[in-house]
Amino acid sequence: MNAIRLLGAALIIAGVLGLAYGGFSYTKETQAVKIGPMELNVKEKKDVNIPMWAGIAAIVAGGLMVAAGGKKG
Repeated sequence: MNAIRLLGAALIIAGVLGLAYGGFSYTKETQAVKIGPMELNVKEKKDVNIPMWAGIAAIVAGGLMVAAGGKKG
């Protein structure tokens, strides 16, 4: 399997996962205050939404890459 087909397959998988889940979240920890030996940390939950058009575009682009990678020139 060549690199173009492999990248195309990865795009298809990423697009399907983006459509299925619609986004992901992560926790970011920051140091708010440090006074001597004491410190205060803050944890923030961040949400990242993946637009539907981005998932569809990734699937289409991946399909085109898989199709183009299969042709022998």
